Amino acid sequence: MATVIIPTPLRKFTNNAARLQVRPGTIKDTVEELTSNFPDLKKHLLDDQGRIRSYVNIFIGNDDIRDLQQEQSAVSEGSVVSIIPAIAGGSPGGQASQPDSREGSPTQGRRAEAPVFTKEELARYNRHIIIPGFGMEAQQKLKAARVLVIGSGGLGSPVLLYLAAAGVGTIGIVDFDVVDDSNLQRQVLFGVDAIGQPKVEAARRRLEALNPHIRINLYNVHLNSQNAPDILRDYDVIADGTDNFPTRYLVNDASVLLGKPNVYASIFQFEGQVSVFNYRDREGRLGPNYRDLYPTPPPPGLVPSCAEGGVLGVLPGIIGSLQALEVIKVITGVGEPLSGRLYIFDALNFESRTFTIRAREDNPLNGRNPSITALIDYEQFCGMRA
Repeated sequence: MATVIIPTPLRKFTNNAARLQVRPGTIKDTVEELTSNFPDLKKHLLDDQGRIRSYVNIFIGNDDIRDLQQEQSAVSEGSVVSIIPAIAGGSPGGQASQPDSREGSPTQGRRAEAPVFTKEELARYNRHIIIPGFGMEAQQKLKAARVLVIGSGGLGSPVLLYLAAAGVGTIGIVDFDVVDDSNLQRQVLFGVDAIGQPKVEAARRRLEALNPHIRINLYNVHLNSQNAPDILRDYDVIADGTDNFPTRYLVNDASVLLGKPNVYASIFQFEGQVSVFNYRDREGRLGPNYRDLYPTPPPPGLVPSCAEGGVLGVLPGIIGSLQALEVIKVITGVGEPLSGRLYIFDALNFESRTFTIRAREDNPLNGRNPSITALIDYEQFCGMRA
């Protein structure tokens, strides 16, 4: 028999089974067996024409079936098949305003000289500086870096806390929301005293208290196709922690069009995903982006958000910390970022898996024949507005 690993969002349709045994054959046979035994799975795996949905990726071992024989890919005795659907969870979708007037505007010339550290900063970052292979050079890169974190909620909280603590010199925060008591179960950036306050303002106070040596830029109007280029343009790395598909695709497309690496994370109930999109390695090779993994979004309402399906409070802390780690690796060049790989963590069974993802010729942004050369209406694209 072969084993199929069922992701958290789909387990309610398999009587909460995380692993199912199927007969050897092809992926088409596997899907037919699954949907025959669990009919409610069908609409989540197959479209009206009976084809595997574009936002559902299937791997045999670590290989995407799109790199094999698609639905005719062989499922052998002992094979492990993983179903990886898109999940939207993170924090409420990014909205932005103009940067706080006290922060000033970024200048292109600021990196001509290596950043200088005060005595207090050298003491603060000592445990970084003494790491072999990291040292002063990597810490200087962190201080010179500008990172935009989209969403300051479940994922954004640990990302912001650890990037600020690590000494990232300029951090932008995009979030339109106010702190609600239901946030405090997982959004560790905030306390009871922040309830009812704008998240960006509460976040800045917490981060400045954590590290007064960094600069915080705040954005507090709706992030959309009109203002996203101006907001993202001034940053070196984008960290996407939103919880809805229109913003996911907006952030991805803007990052690709502007040439920015996009450190992605998503969570739902007990499961999380992490990857690094649009990253150019030392040899100049450009890695895949979100549209290479999920070309199109699921229909509205088919994939619930964390607000609808819930999330274990500690999960965004785990996944957000991994996201912060990848941001630091991208900035410093230390280690190998998750470019071309998708990391999956299942907290319920304490399992992690890593899958290979590749750039695709039919990618509408940067494939062989690009059809998207400017940002579009992403709510309409995701079917959320007629």
